[in-house]
Amino acid sequence: MKKALLGNTGLSTSPIVLGCNVFGWTIDEKQSFTILDEFVDLGFETLDTADVYSRWASGNKGGESERIIGDWMKSKGNRNSINLITKVGADMGQGKRDLKEAYIIKAVEDSLQRLQTDYIDLYLTHWDDDQTPVEETLGAYQKLIEAGKVKAIGACNLSVDRLSASIQAHKDHGLPKYEVFQPEYNLYDREGFETGTAQLCKDEGMGVICYYALAMGFLTGKYRSKEDLGKSVRGGGIEKKYLNERGMRILEGLDKISATHGVSQAAVALAWLIHSPIITAPIASATKSNHLQAFVEAASLNLNKEEINLLDHVSAY
Repeated sequence: MKKALLGNTGLSTSPIVLGCNVFGWTIDEKQSFTILDEFVDLGFETLDTADVYSRWASGNKGGESERIIGDWMKSKGNRNSINLITKVGADMGQGKRDLKEAYIIKAVEDSLQRLQTDYIDLYLTHWDDDQTPVEETLGAYQKLIEAGKVKAIGACNLSVDRLSASIQAHKDHGLPKYEVFQPEYNLYDREGFETGTAQLCKDEGMGVICYYALAMGFLTGKYRSKEDLGKSVRGGGIEKKYLNERGMRILEGLDKISATHGVSQAAVALAWLIHSPIITAPIASATKSNHLQAFVEAASLNLNKEEINLLDHVSAY
């Protein structure tokens, strides 16, 4: 399976990153272990989680996904063969987003304990805290890197201005650089990243791993009418955003190409991202074994120029 370098982190990743936000939320520990086992058995190795996953679920307080991953890695003894990504900065009960040095130093210890490891391969700023100077945040990361607790850093969801300011702080003060950026990006949700931080990421040689790669499941093709919205817990957010003329046009394009190749619509949507010159690897979650089959299909699917042009056309605004 062809791998790609994640910016200048020294890490290489298979074409798809496993989104672990569903662990401890829509699937329990046993089911999560099954997905993780099958994911690595298929030749993949990069996991994306966060300290806040899945605090929003009833009865959860955050850290559930990290805890499950930690238990799994311990049971398998495979920590060194996994690329482990987790994040900091979301509201974990403190009532705000927080990227202050003292908070990051404590939060990383909590994550390391839950993950049962002494280092994190890639530690990401999850959401911006515009009350904290970027220099303070990067200074905290510098201490973690020097201590060997974090190998490299990245960021999610930052504005162009804040990402640019962080890069400038790296250049001016010798602070660590965000080497990977994680935006929301998929065949439907293109505009925000393409007109925002994409050019800066390209100019700075940053790796890009995008979340919501399947648009909350819409790009799998299972949501085509209001009657389909009850198929998963995410269905409620589909109607207003995706069930429209442009959404249906995109599904028609996916249907055509998936029929040609005998693969799922999800595989085609992921392959479009894999082929994108601005994306290193998409992030996608899985709750069933057949979801992982789409990963395998996508990783080996060679879209031709006409098919990529078709998807670009049907997804145009």
